Amino acid sequence: MLVVGLDCLEPSLAFDRYRAEMPHLRRIAGGAWGELESVCPPITCPAWMCAFTGRDPGQLGVYGFRNRVDWGYGGLQLAFSDSIPAERAPAVWDVASGVGLHSTVIGVPPGYPPRPVRGEFVGCFMTPGADSPFAQPAELVDETARLVGEYRFDVEDARSEDRGRVLDEVYDMTAKRWKLASHLLRSRDWDLFAMVEIGTDRMHHAFWQFMDPSHVLYVPNSPYRDAIRTYYRYIDGLLGELLAFADDETLVLCVSDHGARRMDGGFHLNEWLLREGYLTLRDGAPRRPGRLVPEQVDWPRTVAWGDGGYYGRIFLNVEGREPQGAVSPQRYASLRQEIATALEALALPWGQAAARNRVFFPERAYLQVNGFAPDLILYPGDLSWRALAGFPAVADAVFTRENDTGPDGANHARYGVFTAAMGRTLRRADGPHRRLRGLRLVDLAPTILTHLGLPVPQGIAGQAIDPRGWGGDAR
Repeated sequence: MLVVGLDCLEPSLAFDRYRAEMPHLRRIAGGAWGELESVCPPITCPAWMCAFTGRDPGQLGVYGFRNRVDWGYGGLQLAFSDSIPAERAPAVWDVASGVGLHSTVIGVPPGYPPRPVRGEFVGCFMTPGADSPFAQPAELVDETARLVGEYRFDVEDARSEDRGRVLDEVYDMTAKRWKLASHLLRSRDWDLFAMVEIGTDRMHHAFWQFMDPSHVLYVPNSPYRDAIRTYYRYIDGLLGELLAFADDETLVLCVSDHGARRMDGGFHLNEWLLREGYLTLRDGAPRRPGRLVPEQVDWPRTVAWGDGGYYGRIFLNVEGREPQGAVSPQRYASLRQEIATALEALALPWGQAAARNRVFFPERAYLQVNGFAPDLILYPGDLSWRALAGFPAVADAVFTRENDTGPDGANHARYGVFTAAMGRTLRRADGPHRRLRGLRLVDLAPTILTHLGLPVPQGIAGQAIDPRGWGGDAR
C-alpha cells in the first residue's frame, strides 16, 4: 500500500486547470478518481488523522490545531501526536504494526513527537526543528542528516511579504522530504508507506491571489502568477518517481485532506459577539488585535465567546460547566440556536448580499463528541472568509479585507482529491478514469486496512471504498 497525501491539493486545479501538466496524477486517476469530502472542519489537524483512523473529529476529540484542555478560560493548546493515543484511536500503521507488517510514515500531522511503529516514523511540520528527536527509530535522525543535510519540516513564517524566500523554502523542504521518501522506499522492506507533503498547502496560502483574477487582492502580471502551477508540475514529477516503487499488487492512493479556495477577507467573530451583546469586556479592557485573552472578558456578564482560524469556534459560558458560567442549562439550547440563526442570516456590509455563513452543531456533525468541543462551528462565508478572534482597529467593523496573522490568499475548501490505482494499471498510458462519487476522507482508513487484509475496527465513521472497476480486488 502506497499512500501519498498532498495537503490542500485542490480538485479544480488537479483535475481541470492543471490536469494536462500532471501526467503522473493522471496515471493514478486512470484507476479511479473523485472529489473527497473532508471532515468538519476541513483543517489539516485533525483531518489527516481522521483519514488514517477512519474516525471523525468528534470521535478523536480534536477539533483543530488548538483545542481546549478543560472547561476553564485558559485558552487553547496545540494538539500533538499524543493528543490522539493509539489505544483510543489506532491509525492504520498501528493496526499494521500489531500484526507484524512494516510501515514507513513521513510527515503525517500531528506527527510530533514521532509515534512508535514497526518500521519508520518521521515527524510532521509541527516538529520544533531538526535538532529535536523527530524520527523513530532514533538512528533515523542521523541517517536523514547524512542523506539531505538539515531536514526541513516547514516554511519559516509562511505568512510573509517575502514571497521569494517562502518559495525557496517550500522547494527546499519538498525536495528533502521526497528524497527521504525515495530512500526509505528503496532501502526498507515496507508493506505500508504513507507520507504527507505540506508544501501544496503553503503554496496556496502564499500565492493564490496572484493566479486568481477573481481574488480581491489579485495582482495582474505578478512574477508569482504561475507559482502554484509550476509547483503542481514539480510535485507531479516527484510523484512519478515514487510510482516506480509500486509493483503490480501495490494499491496506490494520492489524496488530499481538503481543497483550497480564494479568501475574500476576515470576519471578526468576537467583535460580532460583542456588538450583539453575547460577549462583554471588562471596563477599560483593551480592544486589541490578535486572540481574545481571558483577562479581557467580564465572564459573569458573557454568554458566548469565540476563537478564530480558517473556521470559527463559539463556546457558550455554561453555568456548572465553565467556572463563571452565565448560561443556565435550561437556556442553553435556545441560546445556541439563536446565535446560529443570527450568524446564518448575517449580510455583508456592502450591497447587503448574504454572508453565506454556515453553522454546525457538533452532536449533529459527529458520531460522538469527545473532549472539549466547541458549542458551534462556524464557516464564515462558507469558508470564503477567515474567522478572526481579535478586534478591528475600527469598532463594529465586523468584516475586513485583511488577515489577522499576516498575508494569506486562500482558505480551505470542503472537498479534496482522491485518486487510486493498482500498480498494474499504472502501466497504461491513460486509463478509463472511473469517477467515484460520495467519497469521504474517513473512508481511507478502512480502504487501506481492507486492501492489506487487516480487520476494520468497529464503530468508526468511515467505510471501505469498493475497489472493483479500478484495478483493485474486492475482498
